Amino acid sequence: MSISSRLESYLKEQCVEYSLVRHPHTGSSMDTAQAAHVPGDRLAKGVVLSHGGHSLLVVVPSDYHVHLGRVHTYLGEPAGLATEDELAELFPDCEPGAVPPIGAAYELRTVVDRSLLGLPEVYFECGDHENLVRVDGAQFAILLEGAEPVDVGQHV
Repeated sequence: MSISSRLESYLKEQCVEYSLVRHPHTGSSMDTAQAAHVPGDRLAKGVVLSHGGHSLLVVVPSDYHVHLGRVHTYLGEPAGLATEDELAELFPDCEPGAVPPIGAAYELRTVVDRSLLGLPEVYFECGDHENLVRVDGAQFAILLEGAEPVDVGQHV
């Protein structure tokens, strides 16, 4: 499959330079980091939560879990993981579980863990389980310009 059409259009629209990094098929972000030979703290993963009838994209490093208690405190209401059906509706051009962490491309409210900001380079899912997008840190900041920086991750 390679890069999702919506993500590719958004990258071009934002004039973001990127490259694709191919890797063996993986089923988790930590496995992806290892297979692609990239540091886990530089691989951004997107986790979709549902709260009050809305969806929220939370972006954390691959070696972090989303701390739902911190999300609850931040939002002022509980949130839970989105269902597979919700993910399929939000990301119709992506393989199940290969959520790009660029919420603006999908018109999703996004929060990003502060640990991903200021890195020299960042990698992220592009809609399949065999490729990553690689951008430099400044380009990643452009892609997440409207995201809310928070501390919602917990290192594994």
